[in-house]
Amino acid sequence: MNISHIEHLGIAVKSLDEAIPYYEQVLGFKCYAIEEVADQKVKTAFFKVGQTKIELLEPTSEESAVAKFIEKRGEGIHHIAFATDGVAAALAEVEAKGVRLIDKAPRKGAEGLNIAFLHPKSTLGVLTELCEKPE
Repeated sequence: MNISHIEHLGIAVKSLDEAIPYYEQVLGFKCYAIEEVADQKVKTAFFKVGQTKIELLEPTSEESAVAKFIEKRGEGIHHIAFATDGVAAALAEVEAKGVRLIDKAPRKGAEGLNIAFLHPKSTLGVLTELCEKPE
């Protein structure tokens, strides 16, 4: 597996309207995109910090994984996403090494990326996302 960099850090928030001003007014970042990912039941906001992005995740349904995360753990870091040149191949490689997968195949995520998640019970408690830009 060829991981090139941290693609983004996902941060669960109750409200983008309340969270975005902190990142813009206190930290000085600029929100460059807001997008709803309907199948994941989230609305996202993105900030660029060097080569890495911060992705704020607001649940759009009480049934979303992010809503359940916030209910259980509160707002905060939800996942780390790594950029790779082939999510499908990376999934096969980590599964062969005994890592439990949430996604058996890549799916579409925010910003049009192909994504897949690894289960935190196999990744030392850290929800891990693998991402690639589609060709």
